Amino acid sequence: MTSTRLSSTLSRSPSIVAERRNMRRISGHSLSSPIDPEPAADAQDAQAPTITDEIGEIKRYEDFTTIDWVQDAVNEQNARRAKRRNGVGFWDQEGVFGWRRKVRESYEAGQAWLVVTLVGMAIGLNSAVLNIITEWLSDIKLGHCTTAFYLNEQFCCWGAEGGCPEWKHWTSFWVVNYVIYFLFAILLASIAAILVKSFAPYAAGSGISEIKCIIAGFVMKGFLGAWTLLIKSIALPLAIASGLSVGKEGPSVHFAVCTGNVISRFFGKYKQNASKTREILTASAAAGVAVAFGSPIGGVLFSLEEMANYFPLKTLWRSYFCALVATSVLAALNPFRTGQLVMFQVEYDRTWHFFELIFFAFLGVFGGLYGAFVIKWNLRVAAFRKKYLSQWPITESVVLAALTAILCYPNMFLKINMTEMMEILFRECEGGHDYNGVCETKNRWSMVLSLAIATILRTGLVIISYGCKVPAGIFVPSMAIGASFGRMVGIMVQALHESFPNSSFFASCNPDVPCITPGTYAFLGAGAALSGIMHLTISVTVIMFELTGALTYILPTMIVVGVTKAVGDRFGNGGIADRLIWFNGFPFLDNKEDHVFNVPVSHAMTTDPLTLPASDFPVREAEHLLSDNKFQGFPIVEDRSTKTLVGFIGRTELRYAIDRARSQGLVSPRARCVFTQEAAEATVAQRASGPRHLRPPDTFDAIQTSVGAGVVDFSRYVDHTPLTVHPRLPLETVMEIFKKMGPRVILVERRGRLTGLVTVKDCLKYQFKVEAEEHALAATSSSGFASAPLGGHLSTPAPETLEDRLWRLIQTVAGFISGSIRAHRPVRLRERDRPGRPSEPEGILEGTEDDAFVELEERDERPSRR
Repeated sequence: MTSTRLSSTLSRSPSIVAERRNMRRISGHSLSSPIDPEPAADAQDAQAPTITDEIGEIKRYEDFTTIDWVQDAVNEQNARRAKRRNGVGFWDQEGVFGWRRKVRESYEAGQAWLVVTLVGMAIGLNSAVLNIITEWLSDIKLGHCTTAFYLNEQFCCWGAEGGCPEWKHWTSFWVVNYVIYFLFAILLASIAAILVKSFAPYAAGSGISEIKCIIAGFVMKGFLGAWTLLIKSIALPLAIASGLSVGKEGPSVHFAVCTGNVISRFFGKYKQNASKTREILTASAAAGVAVAFGSPIGGVLFSLEEMANYFPLKTLWRSYFCALVATSVLAALNPFRTGQLVMFQVEYDRTWHFFELIFFAFLGVFGGLYGAFVIKWNLRVAAFRKKYLSQWPITESVVLAALTAILCYPNMFLKINMTEMMEILFRECEGGHDYNGVCETKNRWSMVLSLAIATILRTGLVIISYGCKVPAGIFVPSMAIGASFGRMVGIMVQALHESFPNSSFFASCNPDVPCITPGTYAFLGAGAALSGIMHLTISVTVIMFELTGALTYILPTMIVVGVTKAVGDRFGNGGIADRLIWFNGFPFLDNKEDHVFNVPVSHAMTTDPLTLPASDFPVREAEHLLSDNKFQGFPIVEDRSTKTLVGFIGRTELRYAIDRARSQGLVSPRARCVFTQEAAEATVAQRASGPRHLRPPDTFDAIQTSVGAGVVDFSRYVDHTPLTVHPRLPLETVMEIFKKMGPRVILVERRGRLTGLVTVKDCLKYQFKVEAEEHALAATSSSGFASAPLGGHLSTPAPETLEDRLWRLIQTVAGFISGSIRAHRPVRLRERDRPGRPSEPEGILEGTEDDAFVELEERDERPSRR
């Protein structure tokens, strides 16, 4: 009855109509000036998509925020509906038999396939060029081609038999060649590090962790930009050729996704639509893995298993097509002139025996242990790097390259390129494939020793090199470690068979053909190490199958990967990409994890969030609110005492509404804003029914205060249907909502009253807290101490292990060196040392602390309000 009475009053009162006309001018939705006549309703409706596009353009440049996929889908539907209703362009009209509209719809439907085709072609071309440059730079450290300086060793010696006189080492002296190798390594690493630091810092590292978060909706401005693509493509061959224990497969995914992002920006369909762009980025990631391993199906499965948390059928098809185009272009260019897409592609013509499953399972155990060991210590090195080496990225890369060159040159398996090393170790000994006597019986035990040294040194170098400030992947280094270990095991099994050929254990061996093929052990060891470091199963199996093309080794590969997965899960969940996401504090919920907390969402939510009243809220106070904090949104309540929830407004929308109102209309310094249509109409009715003849202002301050409108309507910027849950809803269900639907924030209300809000950060903080308590309890229980309640303290400390002693020694040495350097440097007041800035914790991070320091919260944000 009240609403009906109010509507009739508004229709009868001319003063109220005039007041509403004035409010409409300065509401922030109208582009007309205060002296223009009242705009038509359809004109206002036509402006809504424009406002949505402008807000979307602003959000594109909001760094380190999350995309609200629910709101993004709503905006896309509204824009599509408005385009159909208001389309006035040439192609929007029907024409004869509606051919214009049909052509436009056909183009829009095929635009995705056009973009995917262009992206796949660009990725294949870029990969072929990088392969050629990388091989030449890797060989130039060892020698040069006398017939053509631009040829690498393989092309220089093409077709040569019984030696290659065209390829010459730099000198005939081993020590001089050692020095030249050392200098080339330093030069290439320094150039790569300088390029990355000077032009594109985001080009450092692998990029897989960040891309997973970006595809999930996390905004990192510039990470997929054109500069990052260019510098990554230039610095990647330099970093690999320098000899650093890094690979190109992870960075291949990064530059592939950069390619997809850059090309898609030329099409309006993807420029402002985050959900459409996500499809292209996912397809690009699949193409990146496809060209890196020559495995299109494996690339699609990798994108499904590792990269995307949302993978509908149309994305599957586009990923498949993009990977197909990329590998086709790479095969057409044929960079190795062998018909192979990667150097370490191999074929086996012999089968395996069931007694070998024991040794295959052993390789799986090694892969799981290797992954757990490298992940744990690499996180500690990352914490060490963040604490002590962040100011010297170029020096760190050069020192690592020098150390790698010094250690690797004396070893026959370490001084060559890792892809070439895997090509040698994967081969069968028959057919003339013999590298420095690796297949000769007399060199068997020296080869075992050399492979063992290569495995140990490469593992240590991978731990300290992965994460340095050059393009660096971990796929190929891990595969190289697994290949060297697997070949070593294969040689020892072969020696065991030759020592006991008549044993019943080897009864299934045929006498006419070799029983043991050490190359297959290297192949399976590579798959085990790759699975162990990334915690992947299906995609690794398919990738290894596509590398060999042998169906007979599918079962051993599945067994090895299954054992690796079981062992790796025993020591922790998630591969190194997932752990780096946790280490960096990115707001990412992994859909592969199952959470069991048995608590309601009220345990993890942020209680008493900052709210805005639906009416009578000063505009000036709203501006102060935006400048004084970094909250990403504000719940709207009827009043702050009852907290009856009526909607939610984002930070960008509120900032945009205020700026637009001030630029397009005269807003009084004492203006107040309203956030609902009911409050706006009530305010209009109240102002219209008040006294109409007031005493005119007689001072300049009074004139300035009285100029402009007193009420600004922001109701059309408010989300009046925010996603809400009950405080007793299980936390696991809320986390599933975040994973499946992707909202930025979920409001918690009980009987219409706001009780709190929850974000991904809140869920992650609670998860980390519970996991830390569980780990502490497990550690005390395994040490033989009496169990203590979660959050309690132990009266007796746990005994110090060898690992703890080693880590404490590293901390002590680093602290001494850092203190000595600071003592001889001029003291400068850094930004984080200024008054009012929170101080950083002393000591080296263990990589297992709470996320208060290592998160992106260092940017003075409060992600609990995101």
